[in-house]
Amino acid sequence: MTDATDGAMKTAYGAVAAYVTKDGSTIRELMHPSQHGNQNQSFAEAIVEPCAQTVLHRHRLTEEIYHITAGAGLMTLGDRQFAVSVGDTVCIAPGTPHCISNTGAVQLKILCACAPAYAHDDTELL
Repeated sequence: MTDATDGAMKTAYGAVAAYVTKDGSTIRELMHPSQHGNQNQSFAEAIVEPCAQTVLHRHRLTEEIYHITAGAGLMTLGDRQFAVSVGDTVCIAPGTPHCISNTGAVQLKILCACAPAYAHDDTELL
């Protein structure tokens, strides 16, 4: 649900349904052009359950920024792997193979900004 009072766009977390993406994470699109009226980017929360990992994938067009808000994980970015935890931010350039695994005992929560906006068609599983 979008509230467009005075030209401002607002979503309520509880009103946004979650779904599973091609990479296996649970996503809640907090703001997406196809649903909310914004134009150039999307903003979502991704959740990776304990002991789970997303599928290695890449996006041909989209640049992603991940910001870790809960939990800890291991980020694969191209040929590099490194630990991530609360407060870390990672930029994923278009075309870069990537995945993330949850190495902790609680949900790994990630805020994801995508420009252009996330699209299933732009996700290539590797």
